[in-house]
Amino acid sequence: MTERKPPRTTFESWVETQIRNAYERGDFENLAGAGKPIPSGDADDWVRGYLRRQGLSADDLLPEPLRLRKDIERLPDTVRGARTEHEVRAEVARLNRRIAEWLRNPSGPQVPIRRVDVDEVLARWRAGRGTRTGPAGGPDHGRLDEETRRARRALAAAALTEAGYGEIRRAEVRFERARRRRFGRFFRRLRAAR
Repeated sequence: MTERKPPRTTFESWVETQIRNAYERGDFENLAGAGKPIPSGDADDWVRGYLRRQGLSADDLLPEPLRLRKDIERLPDTVRGARTEHEVRAEVARLNRRIAEWLRNPSGPQVPIRRVDVDEVLARWRAGRGTRTGPAGGPDHGRLDEETRRARRALAAAALTEAGYGEIRRAEVRFERARRRRFGRFFRRLRAAR
């Protein structure tokens, strides 16, 4: 801790003494930035350095309406990596919730912001993906050949058999015989209730 200035000593002589003592102790050797040029006089350098050290972006310093505007502009890039329409809708809904919260209680600069149209974003997303349309005009999710379908059905059947299910028809699960015997009365009552 720095010692206090003795009474009846001028500040100049006391500060000079402190600097000389620190220099003699070697406190000014191997300092960070030694031998490097002094940074430019830009007033925002320290802010940029702080953001870089903290791992933040400059957008975090913006007021909420400007942040929302930037997020609206970046939305096509954000949803480009989405694999399903559900993910796109969820991202748009998240942004629209933030916009609605800001519209209920606006703060900061008054920037005109409106909610994002989900159908418009989905149309752009589909166009960007180059989705083909089938003969009925609906999306063609890559028609599978019969061999691939059979292989998938066989895998699904094997998984169901391993889980203890015999087969599935019309949303009704048919159990193997051992389970039927065990739960016979329950299923008879269930069928009678229908």
